[in-house]
Amino acid sequence: MGVRRGFLWVVRAAFLPMALPALAVASASALVSSDAAAQAQDRRPWLGIAMEPDPRAPGVRVTHVFRGSPADRAGFREGDRIVRVAELAITRGAEVVHAVSGHGVGDSVAITFVRDGAAQTAQVLLAPFPSQDDVLRMDLIGASAPAWRDLDIVSGNSPTSVSSLRGRVVLLDFWATWCAPCRVLVPKLGDLQARYGAQGLSVVGVSTEDSHEVALFAQRMAMRYAVAVDRRAETTRSYGVVSMPTLVIIDRRGVVRDVAIGYDPSGDARLDATVRGLLAEAPN
Repeated sequence: MGVRRGFLWVVRAAFLPMALPALAVASASALVSSDAAAQAQDRRPWLGIAMEPDPRAPGVRVTHVFRGSPADRAGFREGDRIVRVAELAITRGAEVVHAVSGHGVGDSVAITFVRDGAAQTAQVLLAPFPSQDDVLRMDLIGASAPAWRDLDIVSGNSPTSVSSLRGRVVLLDFWATWCAPCRVLVPKLGDLQARYGAQGLSVVGVSTEDSHEVALFAQRMAMRYAVAVDRRAETTRSYGVVSMPTLVIIDRRGVVRDVAIGYDPSGDARLDATVRGLLAEAPN
């Protein structure tokens, strides 16, 4: 199902299995459609982590810390085990969400966690809850592209790792066969690959759907670039993708330089200029 806002098409991928977010990513099932709802979201406090239960010990394990988030600024790391928020002992992730949501933006909250067997407490200054798109850009742009996991090649000469493309500019397109704006984007990405492939551009499409279905779709749509299937959605999760299409632009050094979420026809020229600019950069 798609939503069109002016010329911007965005499809929210609610099917993706995600780790439990602690006020880090909003619900992927709907778009905020009113100013009042958006303002209400802005007033929600944001911690900026993803969590999962830790069956071996009390508390919940931090599986991801979003770059630039309050948790990041307070020094949290992946693997930390949160055991207390203020006065509340933590046994599951929902309790972290509840405890944090009981405070306001700008409040300082004491969070106790265990790292390397030692308990310590950090004061976290809560920030306004950003949009899903802002979270994704904040987390990816300027950082090394996350490693790819368990990608199966179904069409073209798709590499199985982002590190193997070091020295090339990469357009990584997260898409789905049922996504209407994704279909609009296919020929445009094919044109970019045809024009700039010899200069060092690699377009790679990634879907979480059935391999056979994706291969047939790629053949029917004459996709002129590499296509891979993310069988367990691990790569899709590691990039924080909750919208289709999401285009991640990676430079020759393997650093994410831009993220385009949804499809906006007015952005075609900007995408072309971005690719040409990155191709002109010398790899380090």
